[in-house]
Amino acid sequence: MFSPWTAEMHKIAEWQEIDFESFQNDVVPFNKPVLMRSLVHDWPAVLSGQESAETTCRYLLNLDNGNPVYTIAAPPDANGRFFYTDDLKRVNFQRGQIPLAQVLVQLLEQSEASSAHSIAVQALDIRRTLPDFEADNPARLIDASVPPTMWIGNQGRVAPHFDVHRNLAVVVAGRRRFILFPPEQITNLYLGPVLDTPGGVPISLVDDSEPDFDKFPRYKEALENAQEAILEPGDALYIPSLWWHGVTSLDRFNVLVNYWWGGITASGVSPNDSLLHGMLAIAELDQSQRQAWRDYFDYYVFRTGANPEAHLPSDLEDLVTSLSDEKTQKLKKVLSRRLENSS
Repeated sequence: MFSPWTAEMHKIAEWQEIDFESFQNDVVPFNKPVLMRSLVHDWPAVLSGQESAETTCRYLLNLDNGNPVYTIAAPPDANGRFFYTDDLKRVNFQRGQIPLAQVLVQLLEQSEASSAHSIAVQALDIRRTLPDFEADNPARLIDASVPPTMWIGNQGRVAPHFDVHRNLAVVVAGRRRFILFPPEQITNLYLGPVLDTPGGVPISLVDDSEPDFDKFPRYKEALENAQEAILEPGDALYIPSLWWHGVTSLDRFNVLVNYWWGGITASGVSPNDSLLHGMLAIAELDQSQRQAWRDYFDYYVFRTGANPEAHLPSDLEDLVTSLSDEKTQKLKKVLSRRLENSS
């Protein structure tokens, strides 16, 4: 079904004998993608997949408590690409909340079809829908408080996108191809709309199975900086926050579990929301004003020069030093009111 265009891409670094301490102290600070082969080869969920797709489905159904799950489906002529319509105004797939049992039946039926619909359960809340899954399939490398999510589907492609959080992705059944780009390649990925996106963040408009270099010439440079790997069941991949990653599910039945954590401070404010706010407030100012605001952001936010709090009293409670939870909530309410009144 898929014949991805291949290039001489860098292989993702592989690390061996990873435990909780080495992952937290070595892998995460490395701040680059890291592949860990056979990390969870002994998970019961992985072992079930080695028998058959039907066995994995039975395993999941025995854990299912009946909650509907967010599911998308694209017609056969989409060739597995969950994307936009040609005018970029709508997506090319349908969305719905469907019982997991019904989705699994459809996936098994489609696995026998000569021209299959592409179906994907996205970001299934494991604790809500499969509450006993974690007891048998522990995370091991991250804090137990981090909730897992599950992705189930047949052959499909998701364009390069980013996560605000750090991401540990574990393949349970089927094989998945990952292509990753560092954050600075944003200028070479030809991103689509910021709003009304297929998955909540902008995606690359380049079809990585057949890149059109006449239309997207800078994508060649992105590929020169890309990393890729094919993950087998039991393998895990660490993706630092803001790294672009495109995912292709290669087999007719696939299951992946991932964990998102970090990327948002105790304030609870998403940096992505701040980005949208900044685009709304600053992007259309003239160049001299944008440059002035860049200087202010460098000083207060990115702190690339002098420390803005170094000359202030250490016990001063302020946004530039530190705020109590109470003052943080008050400030968020003030900002919310200002945004509402800005029209």
